[in-house]
This record gives sequence, C-alpha cells and structure tokens, in this order.
Amino acid sequence: MGFWTKSRLIFNAFRDNAKASIRQVARQTGLSKSSVHRLGQAMVRRNQHPESWLWETEDGQRWLIRLVVAVLYTFGLKRGVGAETMSAFFACLHLEQYVGCAPSTLRAMMEHLEALILETTEAWEREGIAQGQIGPLVGTVDETFLQRMMLVFMDLVSGYVLLEEVADDRTYETWYDRVKERLEPLKTRVLYLVSDRAKALIKLAETGLECPSIPDVFHLLHDLVKGYALAISTRLKTARQALSHVHAHLDKCQAEGASEVEIELAQVAVATGEADVAHWEQVRDTYRGHLEAISLQVHPWRVTDSTPQSSQEVEAQLAAEVTALQELLETHELPVKTAVLTKVRKQLAGLAEVLDVWWQAVRQDVHSQIVLTPMWANWVEAHLLPLMYWQYQVSRARGRRRKAQLVQVLEAVQAAFEAHPLTAQLTPEVLAGWKAWAAEHAKTFQRASSAVEGRNGYLSQMHHNHRGLPKRRYRVWSVLHNFDCRASDGSTPAARFFRRDFPNLFEAVLSQIDALPRPRKRQSAIELSD
Repeated sequence: MGFWTKSRLIFNAFRDNAKASIRQVARQTGLSKSSVHRLGQAMVRRNQHPESWLWETEDGQRWLIRLVVAVLYTFGLKRGVGAETMSAFFACLHLEQYVGCAPSTLRAMMEHLEALILETTEAWEREGIAQGQIGPLVGTVDETFLQRMMLVFMDLVSGYVLLEEVADDRTYETWYDRVKERLEPLKTRVLYLVSDRAKALIKLAETGLECPSIPDVFHLLHDLVKGYALAISTRLKTARQALSHVHAHLDKCQAEGASEVEIELAQVAVATGEADVAHWEQVRDTYRGHLEAISLQVHPWRVTDSTPQSSQEVEAQLAAEVTALQELLETHELPVKTAVLTKVRKQLAGLAEVLDVWWQAVRQDVHSQIVLTPMWANWVEAHLLPLMYWQYQVSRARGRRRKAQLVQVLEAVQAAFEAHPLTAQLTPEVLAGWKAWAAEHAKTFQRASSAVEGRNGYLSQMHHNHRGLPKRRYRVWSVLHNFDCRASDGSTPAARFFRRDFPNLFEAVLSQIDALPRPRKRQSAIELSD
C-alpha cells in the first residue's frame, strides 16, 4: 500500500469521525498505530492552507496528478519552459507539501513522460501501418541546424513528420539511407518530392526514390525577394525622406513669411517629391504584382476562369512574368542580378511539371476504379475537382487580396457545379463520396515546402528555449507534432497520414501515471518531527 493510499484511509477515517482515537483508526484502516500516528502528524503539518484538505482526498489526488502532468506535458515538453520556472509555479500553488517540485525531480518526471510518449506512439504507429491505409506521399526534405545538423523529411499532404534525425553530413548517401529505412516499413511510395535545388535532394528524388523532383515555389519567390525587394524599398524610402524634407522646408517658408518666389519653389519641390514617391510606390506595387502572379499561376486551373491548364502553358506564363519583372528593373535603372534571374528561369520547367504529375495521378486513380463516359469525365475534371481544390486553397490562403481572388473563383465554380445537370442526378450519399475523393486528391497538389520551413523554425525556437538538449528529446518533439498537433478540424497529422483516429495522447499518457514523486523531507521538517 502506497504512502498516499494510507494517508487517504486515515484522512477519511478522521473526516468521518473527528473524535476517533488512533487505536480506533488503526483498527478501522488495518494499519499499525505507529503508522496512523506518524501519517496523522504529517497530515497536520501539510494542512497549512485553506485548500490543503482537497489534496488529501481521492478526487483531489487524481486532479493533482492531472495538473502536474499537464504542466510538464504542455509547458515543459511542448513549449520549452524550464524546470526552474515550473518549480516556482508549483510553489505558488502551495503544492510543495504534496508533490516533489524540485527542478531535478521535475526533470526526472519529464524523462518518464518522454519514455511513455515514445512507447505509446510507437505502438500506435505499428497499428496504423498494419491497417494498410497509407496513401502515396508528397514529400519534402530539408536540413536545419541546431546544436548539430538535423535532416527533416515530412509528408506535405498530412503534415506528418517522417524523419527528424541528427546527421553528420547531408550527402545523397546519408539522405537515401535514412529515408529508405524510414519508408520501408510504411510500404508506400513517394509521388513526388518538393525541395530546394540542392543537388543531393534532386538526386534523392530522381535516383533514390525514382520520382519527380519539383522545385519549391517558396524558395523561388524568396530568391526574387532577396534579389530586388531591398533595392526597390531603398529607393522608395529615399523618396519619402526627401518628400519629408521639402514639406518641412515649405512649412518653414510659410511660417517665416518668405517671399512668394521661395514659397513657389518649395511647392514645386513638394509636388516633385510627391510624384517621385508615387512613382516608386507604383514600381513596388508592380513588382509585388509580378510575384503574386507567379504564385497564382501555379495551379491546375487558371485563377481567372478556372479552366484547366497544362504545364507548358504555366511554364510560358511564368517565363513571361520573369521577363516582365526584368524589364521593370531595367526600365527604372535598378540593378539586374543576372544570376538570380538565371537561377529562377532554370526552375520554371520543373515547377510547372507538378501539374503533369498531379493530373496523371488523378486520372490514373479515376480509371483504375471506374470507367467514365466523356460527359462524366468532363464533370469530374471541370467541375468536381476544381470545386474541392479551390475550397482547399481558400482555407489555406492568408493574404487578404489573394484570398479575395480565390473566393471569387470558388463562388463561380460552386455556381457552375450546382447548376450542372449531372450533379442533380447523384444521391447525397454518392455525391458526398465523390466530394471526399476529390478533396483527397486536391490536397496532393503541393508546390511549396513552407510547412517544413515552419517546422524548422519551431525546432530552432525550442532548442533555444532549452539551451541544447539530448537527442532523445527530438524524437519526442516529432511524435508530439504527429499525434498532438491539431488542425482547425481537430485532426492530427497522424490521423490524416494513417487515415484513422487515435486516442488523445495526453489522456493515454496520463492514464499510465498512478502517483507523483513525494516531496523531499527537508531538514527543517526533520527537526520539527524530532
């Protein structure tokens, strides 16, 4: 019988009969008189605050375990709060008499939680693999540098982190060995791999995984921003500063009663400054418009009228935007960085290739399940798929202007879908099935690795908060992301990846903890007991 179990028996006995003697309580609980006396004295010493009685009850003990585990789980493991801070937090709650709150004790408890988390999620992953519902992956790979270099491999469709491991190098051989070992038990394939243009990552896709290597539109746009945003913003900033100076000069002339000639000259200078600011604001807006156009063109359908487009059409449109951007720079005598534009142009064909890869996978899946007449095939490709695709893109869009454009095209597609005669022929159950199929394929169109970049940022922040950690903590962060990072619909990356629901990870770990560490018996307490 544990310490707290004995204490609860004695507490309940005295609560039911406050005048009971030690002998009576010992007979009632089956404990020795010395145990009743010693534990009773300890209970009196713990009773220092109005709420102290709650922690002596069975319900109070269960809630206390939940509180301590929740703090360590949420703030310690998931947010990087230090053990000293959490120890001070527990002390503020007057819990130092009921649970070990020393930083070393909390660190030991966190290590125990880590072991339980890893053991639980490994069992869940084996169950998910055995179920055999994992679809093709759309992978992305990248490196991040913490205390040591880490290789990160993620499925873009579900957000499931497949690999986060420390490595000595980032060569093709290292990447291939790690990725092959991780994919082998999953018994799935990579549809295509989105990455930057590192040679090892291109070779990993084309040679190792035997799938297309798709350039990342995120890095492509970032290269253009790094190359020219500063030059344009500097010109605009200089024009605004000059306008501010001539405005100040005009105000000074008017305040001091200068001659009409001086005031007219100052007004001309202000008008010239305003025109200069307006000019560079227009250049900036035009430059941003080209960047936005590049982003909006990489879709299976045109944003303007939602008609299907091929990779050749997209490549030509992207090349035209890059050429227009170059002409803008040359016209306004901005430095043209040939290396940046050359690098971007080399990626346009590969970026547009994602359309062909996606359309091929969609059509192959359709024809493998059912034979469609031309009319139904047109309904699927021109109405059903764009409807679910634009719904997915609208849910992910963040920029106000870009989201407004996507909402507009979605509304037009929605109206055309509902008015189509074939839509009315399907029962609600069949239509829901078709929509679920189309929504699943809409999510497999991935053109950017921004998800893994965000993951790298999170890892960097956590590593900074913890000031360096043992390698086992990286595995814990991976499984916490996979099994306890919830989207707006409540699903986790693991649920989306394995296509099945998993229990709540926190509740599963909490159910395996029956007791908390006892507080240290401090010297002052020992002297009082003597």
